[in-house]
Amino acid sequence: MKETFLDKFMSKKGLYTSFWFIAIIMVAALIYFTANLQKEVPPIAKQVKSQSGEVLYTYDDVVEGKGYFQEFDLMDWGTMLGMGAYMGPDFTTEFFHHRAEFLYDYYAQELYNKSAKELTAIEKGAVKERVKQDFHEQTRLLEEGVTYTDASAAAYKKNVENLTKMLVEGDHERAFPGGVIRENEAVKIAAFVDWSQMVASSIRPGTEGKIGEERTWSNNWPAEPLVDQDTSYNNHMVSLWEFLILWALTILVIFLSYEYLFKKDRKEDLAPALKVTKMFKSQKKLLKYIPIVSLLFVVQLFLGAYLAHLYADPTNNFIFSQDILPFNVIRSIHTQLAILWVAVGWLVGGLLIAPWVANKDHKFPWLIDVLWLALVVVAVGSMIGLYMGATGQLRDTWFWLGNEGRELLNLGRVWDIGLVVGLVFWFLLIITLIKKSATNNPLVGTIIWSAFGIATLYIAGMMPIHKIMPNFTVDDYYRWWVIHLWVELTFELFAAGVIAFMTVSLGLISQKTAERVMFFELFLIMMSGTLGVGHHYFWQGLDEYWIAIGGIFSALEPLPLALMIVEAWKNQRDQKAEGVTNKFSTPFMWIAGSAVLNWIGAGFFGMVINTPTISYYSHGTYLIMPHGHVALLGAFGYISIAFLYMTSRANAMANGYIWNPKLSKIAFWSLTIGVLLFALPTLIIGLEQTKAAAEMGYYYTRTREAIQEMSGWMWFRILPDAMMIGGGIMIFIDLFMKTFMGKKAE
Repeated sequence: MKETFLDKFMSKKGLYTSFWFIAIIMVAALIYFTANLQKEVPPIAKQVKSQSGEVLYTYDDVVEGKGYFQEFDLMDWGTMLGMGAYMGPDFTTEFFHHRAEFLYDYYAQELYNKSAKELTAIEKGAVKERVKQDFHEQTRLLEEGVTYTDASAAAYKKNVENLTKMLVEGDHERAFPGGVIRENEAVKIAAFVDWSQMVASSIRPGTEGKIGEERTWSNNWPAEPLVDQDTSYNNHMVSLWEFLILWALTILVIFLSYEYLFKKDRKEDLAPALKVTKMFKSQKKLLKYIPIVSLLFVVQLFLGAYLAHLYADPTNNFIFSQDILPFNVIRSIHTQLAILWVAVGWLVGGLLIAPWVANKDHKFPWLIDVLWLALVVVAVGSMIGLYMGATGQLRDTWFWLGNEGRELLNLGRVWDIGLVVGLVFWFLLIITLIKKSATNNPLVGTIIWSAFGIATLYIAGMMPIHKIMPNFTVDDYYRWWVIHLWVELTFELFAAGVIAFMTVSLGLISQKTAERVMFFELFLIMMSGTLGVGHHYFWQGLDEYWIAIGGIFSALEPLPLALMIVEAWKNQRDQKAEGVTNKFSTPFMWIAGSAVLNWIGAGFFGMVINTPTISYYSHGTYLIMPHGHVALLGAFGYISIAFLYMTSRANAMANGYIWNPKLSKIAFWSLTIGVLLFALPTLIIGLEQTKAAAEMGYYYTRTREAIQEMSGWMWFRILPDAMMIGGGIMIFIDLFMKTFMGKKAE
């Protein structure tokens, strides 16, 4: 029978070639777009002045204000251009909306000698056109300078007054205690916020007056009825294509998987299941990582419960005074702990597997202790720095030792460097041990080079190394490189390699089949995960083409996730059917759970918010929370937990300890059901917020009043939070008992 194109494509050689082909194209495209970045981002004006010649603020004021905004971690309280936390306001929208309200009153007095509230419908229409003229024709965000009308200059001064009062005295209705930021610092922050307001409201040069093409620097985000600003037809069309492409390619992927990949292996092709009779010295040294990583997870869960209480009741303290534990500081620690325990768990997995692959130990096993000590120093030092920096105790050294205030990338630069050094050190430990095995083993080669990507890609969020990035849009561009490309690309590649290696080692599938499945996954991950980063770039100041690029490619991201689910389920089903006892059934349970939660969190909840039409209204709302929490825990947290259990199980097998999986199963279901229940109230609240943004404008949806009616759903979170905390505590106790207090079988 003649070999078809699909036969060639789905062969090991075809998939390997396709992976590198798509990888080169995607990386080249990303480099091209990055090289053109400076040409399309909104500039920072040299100065902003009024018509009468008064200088309101300068380029240096904006950059200095951005520094203060980061130093006091305001992005973990509110949002900037929709990026950040959901307790406080969107600073951009606050200035935008209040400027518009001020101009309505100003021009109502000028045109009709009335206040805006007294205008008739016809008069209000005329005033609206005058306000739109001020926003879109008389205000131009240009590098050489901006000239505000006297009306907008007065509106800016009023905005400065209001923001300064809020930042200095606090906003107790939204859990911001105040008392940290000084008045002169708040004034500089106001200059930075006003720049972002111009990004959202002034027309991008080259689009002026073009019907259907005219748009602001933020592609008309946010929705603001006062100036008739709303989403465009183009966004609806991209959203439609996104769903059509996803639907068609999902069918294609399932067909190819069942036709070419998921074929039952012959028993003689299966490798014997991994048997552990002893642990190498370096592997024994990994045992001390287990309680530290699992305890960090428990602490993160408790901090999440504290934040949930403040979301529900921001005006009152919960156990501790908000002056001691401010919302923004605890949120930054909460998110950084997630990154730390997940990343360190993955390091443990890599270091555990490396000696098995090489069938020998490290020449200097004590280097594992050095890495452990370095990670402890970074973890403890960075958490102290996050707290002291955001509370104003490190004003002179905040950038190096404090809270860098970029959501999810908050570590001070010294701790950033320490983390990168640790990751590179981890990579070197792995590659020096298994580099010879990798020459003829694609599974191991994937583990090695994805580990290299994990170790080095974090550097993208550290440019420039010695100071803050002046332009927020450029800064956020690279911030998403770390958050998206680090997590949704290199971590996914590492996961694919590890899962393939483990399924072969456990005797579930043959190496030949595992390699083909893995290369197909790598092809899909590289195709979707690289330019899929663009779905974060819709409204932060980048050009409109990112809406199409990010929208279309993010639609492909659930595809490899769906494939991993089918693979994990098939392996587990075959195990049970054949009555095979899997010594690593507990870690495999967490890996299988990861595949399912990965699709639910990153796939299902990801697609809820990824389409441009929905993203336009849901940007910076609670609708993001189901995706973020379920995806992080499912896609990466569960694999980290699996690595901890794998290490503990290997230790039990080597020492002949009794292994009872009962408590781990209870913890698994408590955590899994808990995180899925957590998604329910946040999804409902987010949908209501999105509806409010579409019907009443984005400003209203970010007010406390918009979510107050849903306080019952806020308090509902007590149940899932309790289940998740219980699951985390059980994991810690179970791992500690199994690892350090194991009993030998009689």
